[in-house]
Amino acid sequence: MKPNVGGIDRALRFIVGVGLILVALFSSHPLAVWGWVGIVPLMTSAIRWCPAYAPFGINSCSKSQTQVH
Repeated sequence: MKPNVGGIDRALRFIVGVGLILVALFSSHPLAVWGWVGIVPLMTSAIRWCPAYAPFGINSCSKSQTQVH
């Protein structure tokens, strides 16, 4: 898989993912269980590939970031 999640996009996904998971862990509200959805942006940040971007050809990587080592 060729990376399609770049620097700023990746950082925002990480922050949102961690934030949502923290809400799920520390909130007593019944809807807080939806915070576990934060695993998705956290994982896409970690693997640098978003399956939702692929069908639309979206790529937030710079040219230097798209090279797989």
